Amino acid sequence: MISFEIKSRCNSTLARVGSLKTTNGIVKTPRFMPVGTLGTVKGVTSQQLEETGAEMILANTFHLHLQPGEEIVQASGGLHKFMNWPKPILTDSGGFQVFSLAKLNKIDNDGVSFQNPRDGRQIYLTPEKATQIQMSLGSNIAMAFDQCPPFPASEVEVEEACNRTHLWLERCINAHSKNDQALFGIVQGGCFSNLRELSAKIVSEFDLPGIAIGGVSVGEPISQMHKIVRQVCPLLPEDRPRYLMGIGTFQEMAIAVANGVDLFDCVIPTRLGRHGSALIRGETWNLRNSRFKDDYKPLDSSCPCEACTSYSRSYIHHLIRNKELLGLTLLSLHNLTHLIRFTSAMRRAIEEGCFSEDFAPWQSASKARHTW
Repeated sequence: MISFEIKSRCNSTLARVGSLKTTNGIVKTPRFMPVGTLGTVKGVTSQQLEETGAEMILANTFHLHLQPGEEIVQASGGLHKFMNWPKPILTDSGGFQVFSLAKLNKIDNDGVSFQNPRDGRQIYLTPEKATQIQMSLGSNIAMAFDQCPPFPASEVEVEEACNRTHLWLERCINAHSKNDQALFGIVQGGCFSNLRELSAKIVSEFDLPGIAIGGVSVGEPISQMHKIVRQVCPLLPEDRPRYLMGIGTFQEMAIAVANGVDLFDCVIPTRLGRHGSALIRGETWNLRNSRFKDDYKPLDSSCPCEACTSYSRSYIHHLIRNKELLGLTLLSLHNLTHLIRFTSAMRRAIEEGCFSEDFAPWQSASKARHTW
């Protein structure tokens, strides 16, 4: 399925460098994964995506089930061939949609009944169904179906969601039979330390090839997210990859890496790109701003992406102000490259023994001294 090897460690933090081997290639961790919900990272071709330095991307089970349907993808030869992406793919189970589409669903112990947001039809998703869809899609890593409770939720509500998540994990394991696909479990528990500890213990006991920390970035204060990461990581198996779901901001990634997290995903880079904004050294620049009208410098002279090496801030400003699609694509390419470079720089800093100095969590990530 997959194998994970720790190559290097930071002496003063829990940060580590790893190598995650899959049948579609190696992922060097820590690593940011672009999100391609419907089998496409919005506005970016597979060749352009590869040029950003992406080594693994994320796709979504629920949305691909709705359109085009896993049967279509499977008949094409699997998701890798369908979207012309030869490198590793991780598929979310649809568990996040239990949270994000809460107004359109009803949860019971057997599964979740959704109202199709496209046509209003009823769809019933169970752990077995979510697992079967992911096997049909042919991703390298499949996520267990879970219940992600919102914030705020009572301890009783979060405990019920945890119990359901653990029950569903066992059902996913029993339903999973694809030998070249790894199944990851997910730790839940909201902001309740006792529930997080219990969930980490139960999920770890299943001896899965990897574990994710879920239920963060759902409305809780940032300080609570940091607390969850610090508490949960030491409770997870040391020799397995750890994936913090839905996180892609600089400071949060730096803090998570310092606590032993290996993988991240987030829609931020392409969402900002589609809204005309660029990530520059931890800052967010709005390219619609008139100050860029006659600024002929590169967007970021240190960045190797096409937007920065071939076009000026003035030209990208012109594209954005006129709602030209090329402008949105160029900014998305830059933002993806920027986040991947950031995680790659943390990797190098760990290898070179300067992670604590250059990316210490108590420093602003935008002021990190390491070259990236």
